Order: sequence, then C-alpha cells, then structure tokens
Amino acid sequence: MCGRYASSKDPGKLAAEFAALDATGGAAPGADFNVAPTKRVLTVVQRHPQDETGQADLERTERSIRVMRWGLVPFWAKDKSIGSRMINAKSETVTGKPAFRSSIKRYRCLVPADGWYEWKREGGRKQPFFMTPPDGSSLAMAGIYSTWRENDEAEPLVTCSVLTAAAVGQLTEVHDRMPLLLEPSAWEHWLDPDQPDVSDLLAPPSLEVAESLEVRPVSTAVNNVRNNGAELLDRVSLDASGEAVGLDPRT
Repeated sequence: MCGRYASSKDPGKLAAEFAALDATGGAAPGADFNVAPTKRVLTVVQRHPQDETGQADLERTERSIRVMRWGLVPFWAKDKSIGSRMINAKSETVTGKPAFRSSIKRYRCLVPADGWYEWKREGGRKQPFFMTPPDGSSLAMAGIYSTWRENDEAEPLVTCSVLTAAAVGQLTEVHDRMPLLLEPSAWEHWLDPDQPDVSDLLAPPSLEVAESLEVRPVSTAVNNVRNNGAELLDRVSLDASGEAVGLDPRT
C-alpha cells in the first residue's frame, strides 16, 4: 500500500518538472515530509481549458498543478468521511470497483512525491523505510480523483486516491505492495481526458524502475504523523537484527 509519503517541492518546481501550469492560486500546502491521509496534497491534472463562458475548448488540453485532499470521496457518497478509507486503489481491480471505476475512466491525475514510506516487519516491530530516487527527481504516482458536494450550494471537495501495484524487485523485501509509478513517457496517455482506457498502464512498474530507487532505513519518528521535518528522511544505521542503532526508543 501507500499510506505515507514526502512532498517537499513547491508548485513552481513541480510545474517545471511536469511541464504544467501552477493553478494552486496560492493555496498550496507547504513542504510536507510526512504526508498522511486526508491532508491537502499537490497533484497534476490535464483538462480541456474553459473560456469565460465556461465552454470547454475540445481542441486542446492544459496540464496544471492542483490541490486536492488525499482520500477519494466518490461523487455519490453521502458522507465525506468515507475518504479516509479510500487513500489507495488496487490497479488490478480499480476498473471494476464502484467507488473508482468512473474516476479511472475520466478523472486521472499524477501525485508527485519525493518518495514514499513503507514499514517492514522485523520480529515484533516495524522498521520504516523511505523509497526515493537517488537523483532528487520526483516520483509520479498514478492517481485518480473525484469531485464531491455535500449539497448543491456547498463548495466542491476534490479528493484523490493513489493506485498501488504488486511490488517488484528489491521492494518486495520491504512490502508486497507499492505505488503504481509512471515514467514520463506514460504521463500524456495517463492524463489524457479523452482516453477512457488506460489498462496498458496498470501493470506493475518495471524491474528497472524498482531497482533504480534507494531503499533507505529511517527513524521511527515518522510513525507519528505529528512529526514533520526534513530529518525524517535521514538514513539510519541498522544492526544485524535489522533494528535502528543509536536512536531514542521513544521516537
């Protein structure tokens, strides 16, 4: 699964990296080294732009950085609290699940990340690891989104979910699931609002992609969502049993 990740880049940097416009309107969340479900997150979408009358220009599309809340709330949901349980969607079943099948056809996004956290069981405890590109580039996690309104007069709530796939390569040593990572060559196809079928992109990432990532042991301080700072990404040393060395056991 993917239940926690880091996102430290501002919308301007992400706009350059993803060839997009910054459409956050100054409402973007700040650097977050411990992104947890229901937080506001930055995403990349591609839609047909609208003119001043609200008419969509079907001849072109526009890619932009948008703010959403992590935890998809289907448009038909009676209560937005369902979103806290909808942070991930399995790539193997996303096209058939009632909560996700509309979004996978029409409303897909990318969720940029510095990397994601996963916990490996070591005896009776869990050791957190941070999976990240060594070169500092952003990961593009495949996402879907939905717009929900409590009533006709309420402001729309745009929420998203991160797709997951079976882990491959070295990542299987930490967990059996991982985010569905998309390479730049796949971004246009995934984001295309006129393309309802993306089944060819739902397979697990290649072994080459998985093996290119750094799998970094980090402090258990990340376990507490109230902890949030760049130090969460620091590598820690593990002893022969896989336990972090020289850390305060209370973290």
